Amino acid sequence: MAETSKILIIGGTGYIGKFIVEASAKSGHPTFALIRESTASDPAKAELIKSFKESGVTFLYGDLYDHESLVKAIKQVDVVISTVGHGQLADQVKIIAAIKEAGNVKRFFPSEFGNDVDRVHAVEPAKSAFEIKAQIRRTVEAEGIPYTYVSSNFFAGYFLPSLSQPGATAPPRDKVVILGDGNPKAIFNNEKDIGTYTIKAVDDPRTLNKVLYIRSPGNIYSFNELVSLWEKKIGKTLERVYVPEDQVLKNIQEAPIPVNVILAIGHSVFVKGDHTNFEIEVSFGVEASELYPDVKYITVDEYLNQFV
Repeated sequence: MAETSKILIIGGTGYIGKFIVEASAKSGHPTFALIRESTASDPAKAELIKSFKESGVTFLYGDLYDHESLVKAIKQVDVVISTVGHGQLADQVKIIAAIKEAGNVKRFFPSEFGNDVDRVHAVEPAKSAFEIKAQIRRTVEAEGIPYTYVSSNFFAGYFLPSLSQPGATAPPRDKVVILGDGNPKAIFNNEKDIGTYTIKAVDDPRTLNKVLYIRSPGNIYSFNELVSLWEKKIGKTLERVYVPEDQVLKNIQEAPIPVNVILAIGHSVFVKGDHTNFEIEVSFGVEASELYPDVKYITVDEYLNQFV
């Protein structure tokens, strides 16, 4: 490995962004976070900003919508990782334009961190969100920018504390609602591990212009298997309520935002099997736990223990 790349994270105070900033700083990469002046003085973010400072993160003040500040920030680094939220996905064209102008970036990671958007069978409103991400991929490729796309599948912290029960704050102890027949396999990865794998890929030639899939074997479960694992932990059998696909589709159409988005993603993964219904081929992708067997990732089994 040559010297460690300097990394800029855009959206670093967001949900997945903070784990990537943390992993970058911890791994010894000179780590930069692009933040707005308003974020720096936001009391809600104070604790996070303080922890970033303590881990040696350099703050660069700027904004996605201020081209000059973007170019200036990008010129100071080698790698750009975007973790912007849903509402800003389409605006990543501004990052792409700034990368083109700066002319020094060795690799760009657009904001992905979910399903592989080129291999989904999603219905609206998830379909549009996935299409925006796919469009950003095509723009990156058309501009000839070296890239890695991270397909991290489900965030454990988002789906496991409720066993994917909308609106619940703890795993169910009486009955569980299962989308479809509960057999397609889904993947639930701990956010910290997603950060670790993402940063490991930064300087790795094997991940250049590829999709990095995080398919850790200990985190692949069908809905039925997940419920069985939970039942074993609490020593109790749950009532399983299966929702057939046509009813899931009807529920998506009738649900308000953001419930409809969550249901549509659930349909893509739990009914259509979009996390695992294709093989990873070397022509387009690599698998993180195979590339980095030294990473001790947190398994679904271990993760659920905290809720017992």
